[in-house]
Amino acid sequence: MRFYRSRIPLTQEELAERTGLSMRAISDMERGRTQTPQLRTVQLLVRGLRLQGEEAAEFTSLARAGRTRAAEAKPEVPAAVAAMSSYTLPPVLIELTGREAERKEVDGFAKDAASASRLQLAVIHGAPGAGKTALAVDAGHRLGSRFADGCVFLDLRGMDSAPLPADRAAHRLLRAFGLEERQIPADADDKLALYHSMLRDRTVLLVLDNAVNEAQVRPLLASSPGTLVLVTSRNTMTGLDARHRLCVDMLPLDRSVALLGAVAGEHRVAAEPSSAERVAELCGGMPLALLIAGNRLASRPQWTIRHLAEQLEDERRRLSVLRAGDLQVRAAFEISYHQLGPGAAALFRRLALVPGSDISTELAAVLAERAEEALEELADASLLGISETPGRYTCHDLLRVFAVERMELDEDPAVVREVGTRLRHWLLAVATRAGRLFDHDNPEPVQDRESAGRWLALELENWRGALRSAVALGEHEQVLALAKAMHWYSDMHGVGELWREVFSAGVEAAQALGSARDTAEQLNYLSWALYALCGQPHDALVVHEKAAAIMANDTLTEAWTWYYGSAIRRRVGEPEKAVWLGRRAVELFEQAGYLIGENLALSLLGLMLSTVGSVDEAIEVQERGVSQHREAGGDDELLSMMLIRLATTLAAAGQVLASLELLDEAESLFSKHGTTAGVARVRHNRGIVLMDVGRLHEAKVELLSALDETRLSDHRIEIMARLAELANATGEAADAREMRVRALAECDRYDTPAVRGTAAGLAAALTH
Repeated sequence: MRFYRSRIPLTQEELAERTGLSMRAISDMERGRTQTPQLRTVQLLVRGLRLQGEEAAEFTSLARAGRTRAAEAKPEVPAAVAAMSSYTLPPVLIELTGREAERKEVDGFAKDAASASRLQLAVIHGAPGAGKTALAVDAGHRLGSRFADGCVFLDLRGMDSAPLPADRAAHRLLRAFGLEERQIPADADDKLALYHSMLRDRTVLLVLDNAVNEAQVRPLLASSPGTLVLVTSRNTMTGLDARHRLCVDMLPLDRSVALLGAVAGEHRVAAEPSSAERVAELCGGMPLALLIAGNRLASRPQWTIRHLAEQLEDERRRLSVLRAGDLQVRAAFEISYHQLGPGAAALFRRLALVPGSDISTELAAVLAERAEEALEELADASLLGISETPGRYTCHDLLRVFAVERMELDEDPAVVREVGTRLRHWLLAVATRAGRLFDHDNPEPVQDRESAGRWLALELENWRGALRSAVALGEHEQVLALAKAMHWYSDMHGVGELWREVFSAGVEAAQALGSARDTAEQLNYLSWALYALCGQPHDALVVHEKAAAIMANDTLTEAWTWYYGSAIRRRVGEPEKAVWLGRRAVELFEQAGYLIGENLALSLLGLMLSTVGSVDEAIEVQERGVSQHREAGGDDELLSMMLIRLATTLAAAGQVLASLELLDEAESLFSKHGTTAGVARVRHNRGIVLMDVGRLHEAKVELLSALDETRLSDHRIEIMARLAELANATGEAADAREMRVRALAECDRYDTPAVRGTAAGLAAALTH
């Protein structure tokens, strides 16, 4: 009865007025003095407490049976502690799942409080639906008996339209301390003074749940050695002098699935593991959403988990699906949203226009005025998370869906279009400028390039999303400008799928604009992405032939066409044709007076010549390219790529020491500029050279270091195959088998003669 009264919440006096019962009668029932109330009394209480359905039936049954709330199976504790420990502490309806680490932290808070000379304050904060209250209630039930005067729980109703004032909170806490109504002063200040006095004389675990802000909590704090106050709030409460802070984040995937199983039934989750994971992903690890999803499944045994996952896939329905009785994800979000100031609310809505999952202060300023202030308000309200990268904020997927809803409800469509266009054009323009800083023809200061690289990496989701929107809207000029700007940047950054998309968009934009030269250029870049990064040389050959068929009337474009064609022909097993195209590319670059292209073509030609056995000529042309590049003071990254190619050829000629020296220089240059993909390429090649001369331990170190960073399509296969050979040579049969299995799985992704040969060798080794 005390729980249901506090849930509304009502004082005993208010419940007496509502039901027509006396305060003494209500007090006697709550304290267990009256255990068999009359049926009429029970009916009045059911109406007064607004109980319905199962709750009303259970309440009536308990009253009729004369049961008390005391749990006889619990360990014996002093009567005063038992009374306070049960005061208003909500029951644990489902075991706390996936919060083992957070539990340990709270246990540590309690341990610190036991030896502290003053009151210990801990703030538990997090996004709506993260499970802050569940963690605090769990702590109350588990840890309350450690405190001499037990545990007291009070809902401060911080998310209500009228949060509980401090004096009313103190009134309820005084009742929890055992005072009768007539003993509590009417004056608010006197009430707080009495509360402080009584708290100082007690050692309690005080849970102040659902606080709205610091001003609501401060009056309820007082010096009390050994006492621990747990404050839960969506607000970060940065203004409180808290000894401990715990941010309750979303659950990782495995713990999300465990929570779903705890609610819906472990047998159902075990029967559909992939669908359960998908539901957990679509709930974003949010405990409230997972609880609702589990309840929906539990109440609908005919449903499959896959059916629920399909419902959640639709973003426009997702928040409506995540509703079970009075539990609603949308309602939890709305409470926080409606407490925002106008500027923060506007920015929150417009986050729906941001393609990626995080946002910078700079990008937010494009969406709304006074963006930094609004971002901080959203972060304080836990509607945005703080990224590990300073100056950036993260937005939960479900909150983003809610932002879309609010934008459609609260924003003028014309304003939305204008802001969306402004954001898209800003992202495309900044990405294009950043990409151009990597143009080796017009080198900028190194620090500018490094800053541009950081921006492109951090904002990848956002500028890529802006590109997709621009493609859909037919903004061909902006699309082509970005694709052209990414030529040199793509050499050492990003993955194959990204550049296939970017340069495919570039091809379509160039064709729409009627530019033959730009079309051929973008086809060349696309062919490179397909053979070098995506492992699709035959598709690359088709694209290359389209580029070769275009009459661009531009010597430089034609030179690049033969340059990429040479590399593709080598990949598809046509080395002689690759050599011919390589020589033609060198001639055309020289004819165009483009030294960077000439040096790169000489370097590539060396690889082709080495493939057909002309090692001496290969070394000669590659050394010529390196020498010319050094004399011209060329770019470090291009020099490093040429050094790797030359080192490979020297190693094939038996010049191991010279090869290793060049690789050391290349790694030093890549490291200087923070080019991790380049460093991985060096270590890959160094590992092979060392392995071939019998320095097996060093080779293993190099190859393992390169494995996770390499980005070229079939290099991972070669590294894993080599590591398998090394493991075999050192008697590590299990490791060798694991590497061969992994390498063979990768082989299915690529269709080249070299990979097919490697796959056959791996399969043969696995069968012996």
